[in-house]
Amino acid sequence: MSPSRLSAELYDGFYDALDKDYRWEAGVVLRHVRRHLRRPRTLLDVACGTGRHLEVFAETLDCTGVDLDAEALAVARRRCPGVRFEHADLEALDLGRRFDVVTCLFSSIAYMPTVARLRSAVRALARHVEPGGVLVVEPWYTPDDWDDDQLNVLVVDEPDRKAVRTSRGSHRGLTSVLDFDFLVTTAAGSRRFHERHELRLFRTDQLVGAFEAAGLGVEVDPEGLFGHGLVVGTASSSRNGHLRPVRGQETLAPGRKHGDRSTRTGLQRGTDGGRGRGSRSV
Repeated sequence: MSPSRLSAELYDGFYDALDKDYRWEAGVVLRHVRRHLRRPRTLLDVACGTGRHLEVFAETLDCTGVDLDAEALAVARRRCPGVRFEHADLEALDLGRRFDVVTCLFSSIAYMPTVARLRSAVRALARHVEPGGVLVVEPWYTPDDWDDDQLNVLVVDEPDRKAVRTSRGSHRGLTSVLDFDFLVTTAAGSRRFHERHELRLFRTDQLVGAFEAAGLGVEVDPEGLFGHGLVVGTASSSRNGHLRPVRGQETLAPGRKHGDRSTRTGLQRGTDGGRGRGSRSV
């Protein structure tokens, strides 16, 4: 394991300690999708990380996963042997095909540092949505929802490995800053290391605007999977290759809440700064 970043296996260990319910979350996403597309067949998960959501999606859909983190992809390939995986950056994504459903979860979109980069990323995602298809993006906190100086801890207690992660949140302008400190102990000894992740605090109207600029109709679920909401984009069923809005902005019924805001902030694990553009965050 590199001393400068968290291994993909340990990342899964922390979320197992959190009891994160990937099956429930995948079900929420698919319920939103099926409001617009009754029988989706193909799905692309961008910033798929170690493939925990894809493991569920692949039970009923022909799936492809994309991530910029080669180590995470190696874990995902072992977990989901029937899924195709691509090593690619979100903004530069060009797989040469479209999918009924495109997802970008775990607040990975917030690694875009500016509104212009946000719009570029959403355009890249929208290019991969089939006419009549659906794009689902899980955002991060808005500026009004972010709280500084939250202290949290997670513990992994496995037979051959013990690990602790502490976290503290702060902000710089419209950028949230998450500082994580890790202590990992095995039979070979103990190691300490630090990670810092910076995620942009986009307003909901900026996210909606990015979807509309990409030619998508937009709906917003204010609760979503982890309290950060979901933005659901729908592509026109026109077969001329152009994506045009088919619905106006609409608020969906909220989903189940996954803990209070102070807990959610502290439990976010991002990728290291350079991998955020195509890797699973939080």
